[in-house]
Amino acid sequence: MVLITESHVDIETSGGTKMRVFLFHPVISGYPNAKFPGVVVWSEIYQVTGPVSRFARQIAGQGYICAAPSVYHDFEGPAALAYDVPGTDKGNEYKIKKTVASYDEDAKLTVDYLLGLKTCTGKIGTTGMCLGGHLAFRCALDPRVSSAVCYFATDIHSSTLGLNKKDDSLARIPEIKGELAMIFGKMDNHVPPAGRDLIRKTLHEAGTKFSFYEFTWAQHAFIRDEESKGRYDPALSKICFEVLLELFTRTLKTDLGVHINDDTEIEDVC
Repeated sequence: MVLITESHVDIETSGGTKMRVFLFHPVISGYPNAKFPGVVVWSEIYQVTGPVSRFARQIAGQGYICAAPSVYHDFEGPAALAYDVPGTDKGNEYKIKKTVASYDEDAKLTVDYLLGLKTCTGKIGTTGMCLGGHLAFRCALDPRVSSAVCYFATDIHSSTLGLNKKDDSLARIPEIKGELAMIFGKMDNHVPPAGRDLIRKTLHEAGTKFSFYEFTWAQHAFIRDEESKGRYDPALSKICFEVLLELFTRTLKTDLGVHINDDTEIEDVC
């Protein structure tokens, strides 16, 4: 039986602020020396809310140490923002006031922390939704990250993350060495069809290892089980969680060795 202990740690940043990282740690009775892979769980623009915590618990329950950073430490404390107009406005304001360098430092510090745990196997994955999908994508630029599951990642296609609304995520795709799963709803107006096509095309051209999922009737934030404005789809959320588990099980729990390109010709037969 896998149970979960919850705690947090405040990590000093180079800017003099403290980033609170919420931890969800699996525990197996009778195995005090058990080790688990780590997963960085990135939140949407509201910091670590109830839905994000429940998502992290789900993953932790499958045998992963989950670390969920509160990324708005540059501006205020770790408390979640409300799912209302003032909370949305504040989250969107902070998203483009924070520097891309600060986002990247958050990722590095969180991965450093996980790798420093004696209970971590040394394998790291990442996931997130909305803003967090983009941050998981950027987290995968770290060669220590083996895989990333990015739910409806915003602003990648438009390169508008961070201060001055200018990021280099698309340009840096060739740096990604791990495997990606990109998940979108076809009715997501935050990442329109042309934007999704651009992301897919750029990944293809870079030779990135990735899977790309677009669900017909899904809108933005369709996995959020609270205040989703009628967009929450539990059936699709379950399917997407299976996608996450397949990728993380294969890349984080299995020792695959070094990836070697397979140039075997695929036969065109039924």
